[in-house]
Amino acid sequence: MKRLNLLFLFLILSLKTVAQQPVPLILDTDIGPDYDDVGAMAVLHALADRGEVRPLAVISCNKHELVVPTIDVLNTWFGRPNLPTGAPKGPGVTDGAWQKWPEMLVAKYPHRIRSTAEAPDAVATYRQILARQPDRSVTIVTIGFLTNLADLLESKPDQFSKLTGRQLVEKKVKHLVSMAGLFPKGREFNVYKDSLAAERAFNQWPTPVILSGFEIGREVKTGPRLLADATLQSPVKDVFALCMPKAKEDRNGRMSWDQTAVLVAIRGAAPYYTLRRGRMTVNGGTNGWQDDPGGPHAYLVEAMPVAQVTEVIEKLMMHPKTAKAK
Repeated sequence: MKRLNLLFLFLILSLKTVAQQPVPLILDTDIGPDYDDVGAMAVLHALADRGEVRPLAVISCNKHELVVPTIDVLNTWFGRPNLPTGAPKGPGVTDGAWQKWPEMLVAKYPHRIRSTAEAPDAVATYRQILARQPDRSVTIVTIGFLTNLADLLESKPDQFSKLTGRQLVEKKVKHLVSMAGLFPKGREFNVYKDSLAAERAFNQWPTPVILSGFEIGREVKTGPRLLADATLQSPVKDVFALCMPKAKEDRNGRMSWDQTAVLVAIRGAAPYYTLRRGRMTVNGGTNGWQDDPGGPHAYLVEAMPVAQVTEVIEKLMMHPKTAKAK
């Protein structure tokens, strides 16, 4: 516990300023059930082009056949077609998008991976990448189900590392940022869709965890400014243009749960949010919270006005294709 306290203190201090070096980061996404993941990937690539983050991989936690092709479309459009990927090979969630926007993207934009089944095993991708990184250097940000992380923790030594999954995570990962939960108590999609994995992951994770709860992204509604930019052409804009008119709740913009997690994973909580430290509990897909100054988890609390956070995120979502990607 003392070691974890020191790690969390270091994390809190480091979250106060933008990192001077690009953050080595793995994004784990269920991209498909909702379209805020598309905005989150745009934020990732925009900040990568600014030198704030070094993407190591974009991995799927969703077994739907169009999830990895959708990841491939966005990585290719933003000029990073060779980013490693992966998908669950064992039990997991298979969820598509009712608005059929993944179908639209893969029909319109170039990509090489034709189905999620073609992607490597997610755990193998994690283990190979983590084994190559400096100790306590990698940020993992999850904006979907916790399937891959639970499986990673329980993985055995292999050709990439002699360490178990838990040992490898403890050695190589700086911290985990996760869009998960509703605080201080509630039932949230990413947790209850694979509740057993969420319980395993959060109970066993050996590094500090930052949680962007449902209540955070619910207030950040993005899309109108993106659609109003007549000069911008992008797959991100195409998805929002297709989906926003189809739901009454999205008329003023789509709630931006996943973008908040990616923003914090790269830039840190401050000045956007403060942190409340304790422990998240998961039981049957519902999460609770126990305040504890020495706890392993912390959830985000609003600090900056929502309108300002929204503007920051939406501007990043409007990031154009760079010269190298054209």
